[in-house]
Amino acid sequence: QVQPVESGGGLVQPGGTLKLSCAVSIADTRHYYTIGWFRQAPGKEREGISAISGSDGKTYYVDSVKGRFTISKDSAKNMVYLQMNSLKPEDPALYICAATAIPRGISWRSPDAYDYWGQGTQVTVSS
Repeated sequence: QVQPVESGGGLVQPGGTLKLSCAVSIADTRHYYTIGWFRQAPGKEREGISAISGSDGKTYYVDSVKGRFTISKDSAKNMVYLQMNSLKPEDPALYICAATAIPRGISWRSPDAYDYWGQGTQVTVSS
């Protein structure tokens, strides 16, 4: 089984910085896992914001976070990070880490692309 566990959420001011971590427990180490970050704000649908490919390391970002957020990984530790800079009032949400090892030929932004989900870590942006 694969069990992502997020950490690093908290309360920051607009323009502040926060770094999220996703620890991925992988039972089958024969596969390369693509990791995606989603966020879900109250009353809104789950939104894919970033992903990093397990096969070639390519990174992907939704336009609203491009240039502000950076996704990276430490494969030796099975860790994926989301560095969030210049946080805006629209960024607060539950940030959720997801993983998949199965290519489906669908957008990385789609929840349907992923098989394993963490519980999320809360990010609050307030002045």
